[in-house]
Amino acid sequence: MPDGIRFHGRPVRLVLFDLDGTLADTAPDLAYALNQTLLRHGRDALPFERIRPHVSHGGIALIRAGFAIEPDHPEFQRYRKDLLAVYQANIARETTLFPGMAEVLEQLERHGVGWGVVTNKPAWLTDPLMAGLGLTRRAACIVSGDTTANSKPHPGPILHACEVADTAPRECLFIGDAERDIIAGRAAGTTTLTALFGYLDEQDRPDSWGADDSVATPAQILEKLGLGAGQ
Repeated sequence: MPDGIRFHGRPVRLVLFDLDGTLADTAPDLAYALNQTLLRHGRDALPFERIRPHVSHGGIALIRAGFAIEPDHPEFQRYRKDLLAVYQANIARETTLFPGMAEVLEQLERHGVGWGVVTNKPAWLTDPLMAGLGLTRRAACIVSGDTTANSKPHPGPILHACEVADTAPRECLFIGDAERDIIAGRAAGTTTLTALFGYLDEQDRPDSWGADDSVATPAQILEKLGLGAGQ
């Protein structure tokens, strides 16, 4: 077991990340997919700043934002299917880890702390993205939105990740940029950390989510774990 790695008084053997908006900056590729879909259907492309806050909430939220329609609209599913097809074909076109996140993963590995991903993204998108980022073999676990019977905010995916990584939830830290991440982590019995650098919008009130703490940059994750520069 890693010696001395603690968060809010509890030992940390495993750090789990949400994918979109926490581990990786997927917004450029999802924005590209939405704008290509809009153009294909005779609509104007949207500025990146308008799209970014919706990225964490998936294809349904993106179609809502782009086309200003609800899922009961007769064309909604066709637009969503087109968006996902474009995204799948361009899944690692511009996506990168957030600045400083590569160092976070390296330091966790160096100190014997496992890390993994728990996302609501379906496996047919999660797996090629993780492979494209060169992270598949490094991760202790990868849990997608369809890996278990439920997705976040249900605690099931996090509990499954802990089981795969052979770690008790109380020795796990879950990091995410959406309220459902914090709800899921708390319900699973992990400590939780809000990634304020993620895809929050003006309506989000992260202070009310009940996370154990928050960070404005990936580098602050290491500081919270006592793994800052020189440690």
